[in-house]
Amino acid sequence: MAITLTERAADRVKTFLANRGKGMGLRLGVKTTGCSGMAYILEFVDEVDEQDQMFESCGVKIFVDPKSMIYMDGTELDFAKEGLNEGFKFNNPNVKDTCGCGESFTV
Repeated sequence: MAITLTERAADRVKTFLANRGKGMGLRLGVKTTGCSGMAYILEFVDEVDEQDQMFESCGVKIFVDPKSMIYMDGTELDFAKEGLNEGFKFNNPNVKDTCGCGESFTV
């Protein structure tokens, strides 16, 4: 499978990268934290780790470390704007449950 971006998410990432003036793409991952066990990591990539898996979606390169890939395979990253709130939204088919605050998940 792969990691993909919606057009909205890709446009937002391209804007962020252009404003930064540097960056090769976006790194997605997971870390152990929160009340449900795992939370997402989203950061810009300035240097590629040779162990990362690389995907390209809507013209944006996405990098995922091997440990995170187990939990993120098939995930789609979207960008949503609801009222005054906006942000990236992970549509992950592997998630079994999320915590009440929405910060962490379980697979």
